[in-house]
Amino acid sequence: MAMAASAAAIAGRGRCPPSRAPSAAAAGPRSRLSCHCGCHPVPRRNVLSTMLSTSTVLLFGPKQMALAETTGGAFREYIDTFDGYSFLYPKSWIQVRGAGADIFFRDPFVLDENMSVEISSPSSSKYNTVEDLGSPEKAAERVMQQYLTEFMSTRLGVRRTSSILSASSKVSDDGRLYYEVEMNIKSYASSNELAVMPQDRVQRLEWDRRYLSVIGVENKRLYELRLQSPEKVFKEEEGDLRRVMDSFRVSKTA
Repeated sequence: MAMAASAAAIAGRGRCPPSRAPSAAAAGPRSRLSCHCGCHPVPRRNVLSTMLSTSTVLLFGPKQMALAETTGGAFREYIDTFDGYSFLYPKSWIQVRGAGADIFFRDPFVLDENMSVEISSPSSSKYNTVEDLGSPEKAAERVMQQYLTEFMSTRLGVRRTSSILSASSKVSDDGRLYYEVEMNIKSYASSNELAVMPQDRVQRLEWDRRYLSVIGVENKRLYELRLQSPEKVFKEEEGDLRRVMDSFRVSKTA
């Protein structure tokens, strides 16, 4: 669940807006959801998902949002009509409060696998299109720098390496242009950073993660869907993570 330009990082940290009670119409068409049939192996995280097979609409105060799923489906759809975005997410994932993003979900089995949405402040946004960020490659560099800034550590003997794996643009079925960025970041640290001799301060890999971002513009605001996954499970989860990426949409708000 390379450093990507978080919507908040590019244009000011995204706020966690107040909630609004949802309308039934917010649930959206269920035809956009898929299910996994029994003829394929069940992914690890869907073991819990198979027990959840009802249609759900949740209210969180003034924020208008809905969760919809099909019987036996592997995904839920999250729709936020207050801020203007939607996406699919694995239905076994759980929402985490107070994570600093507009919305944050995490795989309960692999805590380093998660997703979030960042939105730029409406008071400081002046975006008309995602192309205001420059080329996809330029946007990817800004996103990567934002990640590295977030991961800065005061610990001695910590080193981070990063690489942009891909940066591209696409026009989705809603007619809007989106940028997609993929990167890898590794963190190395020494377990004996205070040692006098250099040979006793050997740095070893402490984590290795894949980062995926989808960036869009609507309502003069910058939106970024962020996905994070440990490299060791990325191949197993790649199909679902890319499904989430492909599902991300921004929309006009009232």
